[in-house]
Amino acid sequence: MFVASMLNNSGASFLWPLTTIYLHNYLHESLTLSGLVLLGMSLMMIVGDSVGGYLFDHWKPYQTGVLSAALATLAVVALIFWHGWPVYGILLLVVGFGDGVNMTILNSLATWVKSTSTRHVFNMLYVSMNIGVVIGTLIVGYAIKFGITTVFIIAAVCYAALTLVVALHFNVKPQTQTNRSTVQSKNSKTNGTPRRSRPTVLITLILVLLLAINLAYSQWESVISVHMTNLGIPVLNYSLLWTLNGVIIVLLQPVITRWSERFKIENVIVVGITLFAASFFMLIIARTYAMFVITMIVLTFGEMIGHPALPAWIAVKAPASEAGRYQGFANMAIAFGRALGPLFGGFMLDYATFPVLFMAVGGVQMIALVAVYWRAHSERVKQQAKISK
Repeated sequence: MFVASMLNNSGASFLWPLTTIYLHNYLHESLTLSGLVLLGMSLMMIVGDSVGGYLFDHWKPYQTGVLSAALATLAVVALIFWHGWPVYGILLLVVGFGDGVNMTILNSLATWVKSTSTRHVFNMLYVSMNIGVVIGTLIVGYAIKFGITTVFIIAAVCYAALTLVVALHFNVKPQTQTNRSTVQSKNSKTNGTPRRSRPTVLITLILVLLLAINLAYSQWESVISVHMTNLGIPVLNYSLLWTLNGVIIVLLQPVITRWSERFKIENVIVVGITLFAASFFMLIIARTYAMFVITMIVLTFGEMIGHPALPAWIAVKAPASEAGRYQGFANMAIAFGRALGPLFGGFMLDYATFPVLFMAVGGVQMIALVAVYWRAHSERVKQQAKISK
């Protein structure tokens, strides 16, 4: 699973950093159209997540994994030969769907590993994802010098290797549907059918914050590449920033995790998201590559501190019987933020400027963060008042 995650993210990292640059600078399409393509790709990933989860529960995980990996591979192979508009955009939608199914199957299978803790498995997958991003973004900056076809060839090799790994090693036997149905049936008889709760105001605000964070983050994956090339900074230097991001996360995430566990979760989130939002205000004055490097370092530390804590906080605040449903809400907020971000960025730049865009996404994050912290503080005060009575 570690290798499969690394290959999947390496292959994907050959595609998403170049989408805006390729459509805008090579195919001479508008930034709004670039945002629409990335929006469509993100929406197809959401569809893939849903389909992958359904097929994992109701069909066959192994066959689903092989078919989805093969589908994404065929789409990337097709990009080698046909990468004009609109075929390029259509094939990216297919890749997005395949990636969504792939990652859902991978994460679902991770829950069945018995040789080590589930938390350790997901930490390994998080690290492997970032190693994949490091590999992909490091190589793509050099590969683009040899033409866009070379980039697609290397990406196709990664996806073909992913399909091979899935086909050879993912034919495992997780808990059967019969056993799961029996457990669910027993629980229903014992406890009755639980009534679904509505998300509290605090959880709703946390979901809004997650959406705002990922809407901002997607600017780095789309329009900031154009901003840097407009300043005369090569594509290679842009890709190296993602390499820096991945290396810092891989090396320091375990240290940050141990440090953050000493403090209240809301205080950790305030520190992390404040740093993350501050990096976008720093972009307003960034004109040199050194400044972009500093900004990426600030963003990465904010990401490591704040991002993992948000889904964890939702898990603490959500009813225990609906943990999966509420984590689904978190994933949807993340996915929709990533989906809307490129479209929002492209629209803003068609009618405003880069500094206005950076100020807007930074401001939205801080407003959402203040709302979350204020609500958490209010709930804590009310709870303490009830205890004192």
